[in-house]
Amino acid sequence: MTAALVSLTSLGKRFASGTEALAGVDLAIAAGEFLAILGPSGCGKSTLLRLLAGLAPPSSGSIHWSRPPGPRDIGFVFQEATLLPWADALANTALPLRLAGTPPGERNARAAEALAAVGLAGFEHALPRELSGGMRMRVSIARALVTNPAVLLMDEPFAALDELTRHRLNDDLLALHARTGVTVVFVTHSVSESVYLASRVIVMAPRPGRIAREFHIAAASPRPQGFRTSVAYAELCHDASLALAAGMA
Repeated sequence: MTAALVSLTSLGKRFASGTEALAGVDLAIAAGEFLAILGPSGCGKSTLLRLLAGLAPPSSGSIHWSRPPGPRDIGFVFQEATLLPWADALANTALPLRLAGTPPGERNARAAEALAAVGLAGFEHALPRELSGGMRMRVSIARALVTNPAVLLMDEPFAALDELTRHRLNDDLLALHARTGVTVVFVTHSVSESVYLASRVIVMAPRPGRIAREFHIAAASPRPQGFRTSVAYAELCHDASLALAAGMA
């Protein structure tokens, strides 16, 4: 693995209620890596992502970046698309640039480019209500990418979508990662999704969240045609399922 972009050391998070969400998390994430964080609901996956994003401080331990990220160096895709219902796809995508004071011409051009990158060229002026769930999530991803972030944090973004749409977006995300080289940290509770997407999978144990196991996925990215039905994929999913069950024991 190349030098770490960000390192977590003995990271812990305890909320004011007394709930201990994370304890003793040690993790190094390399630049350009596609890392999946797999675990059951309530194991602290989303909390870990929010600590990485700087949306909340850790209670213990440290987060060390090789280069401190600026306000537009981290893109965040939430579980819901969270689009402004009165704004079209172009305006929703351009929102981070508008908040940063980017001139209208530049921000609209960059937003149109980001929408094209996620397969939505021609839908710039569509309102959220005119888009399918998968298309709304594509807008959300475009909005996260429009600032050209070094890191893309994704919190179960495809969980509410139908299987066919989810599979298509998985492939599109891998192609996007291959084109841009952005570092992706992807939270999921789906074994099959984690194995399909990631070059490395971190399996988390239940609260307080901690790393139970990690393993690497030795497969080309983007995935070759037929990978989902291959014996290698089935074996990797089996290993991940066993690791997840062991972590919950």
